[in-house]
Amino acid sequence: MKPMIAALALTVATIGTSAAWGQAALPIAGYQPIDDVPGAKHLPNPALDYKVLFEVTKGAEKTGDVNPSLIRVARYLNTLAKYGVPADRRHLAIVIYGAATDALLQDKAFAARYAGASNPNLKLLRQLHDAGVAIMVCGQAVRMRKIDPSELAPEVQLTLSATVTMINLQTEGYVRVE
Repeated sequence: MKPMIAALALTVATIGTSAAWGQAALPIAGYQPIDDVPGAKHLPNPALDYKVLFEVTKGAEKTGDVNPSLIRVARYLNTLAKYGVPADRRHLAIVIYGAATDALLQDKAFAARYAGASNPNLKLLRQLHDAGVAIMVCGQAVRMRKIDPSELAPEVQLTLSATVTMINLQTEGYVRVE
């Protein structure tokens, strides 16, 4: 009977915690944190300083879809916030190259490449940037894809290359996530 009561208490506590973290309390509105798993180990620790580098190389499957890797970053950031990791301990960076590069285009440039479509990534890019996430694009990928740097969204930092940027960030203590 006691294990059942403990499990019920844990479930109620988890539901209560989830309900307490409404969208308004999260850095990226519209994106849920990672789902709770009762009894899970290795939860975000508010005492740690998170330096995370997301390597993004693949585009969305459909032109009108938000890049799933950007969504992953938003959900991770919201998860850190949900578990009480303060903003000054959340250091997230995204390095983008390859097929994912087009996700960083302003609407006019995106429309020119994709039959008049609007870039579905721009709102999330702004939200991530405003929440302190560094968004960087490989200058070599920009050149190879024949993108003029002026066509990039203003939230994006142009770098010499993804390789140089990722090595620099890793020597600064960032952990790389593919």
